[in-house]
Amino acid sequence: MLTDLVKKESAIKLRKKGKSYRDIENILGINRSTLSGWLKDVKLTKKQKSKLHNNWLNALATARKKAVLWHNKGKDGRREKARQAVDGFISEINVDKNTQEIILASFYLAEGGKTENGFALANSNPKILKGVVNLLRRVFITDESKFRCCLHLRKDQNEKMLKKFWSKNLNISESKFTKTQFDKRTIKKTYDSYKGVCVLYYHDLALQRRILYLGDKLLEIINNDMGA
Repeated sequence: MLTDLVKKESAIKLRKKGKSYRDIENILGINRSTLSGWLKDVKLTKKQKSKLHNNWLNALATARKKAVLWHNKGKDGRREKARQAVDGFISEINVDKNTQEIILASFYLAEGGKTENGFALANSNPKILKGVVNLLRRVFITDESKFRCCLHLRKDQNEKMLKKFWSKNLNISESKFTKTQFDKRTIKKTYDSYKGVCVLYYHDLALQRRILYLGDKLLEIINNDMGA
């Protein structure tokens, strides 16, 4: 009993000095519920209360920073694990001409024009559109004269610079680019990273039909045979 009284007196003295419950708990090894009963009548000054509040805010900010670092470290590890798994998966795949045509059909199924008047696919991602052009050239014997492009830009974008950018990215002459379309509704400044939307055309109805029919067949397999 004497030990408890000594601890209680020590706890009260520490509290009167402006120590937090957590500090007293760590110093004396007394649980929070016991301290709450012992110290309920101890009044702190405004200065002490303000100091404890600031200490709590600083501790909270530090804890958040640590949590973010821990989360990012874990996320980086998960990303690397995913990359390694994909690298191993891809290395076992034979990306032959047939596989490339299926990939092309999948892109077209998602992004391409469905009206039968020639191959048409629009995207704002230069890597995706470059991949589509590369697949067209690898899978089919393409006639470069059949390529056309049309840019859809916001009104504050530089047409000349972006036409040059897309021409180089797709390896299609600027002379194959038709009149640029501008969105006059632009209000906020356009981010430099946004290169507009490029619509890629390849004027070959037979080629488009093959891609469309292949896409339909893939959907048939996915929705029927693979679901059985």
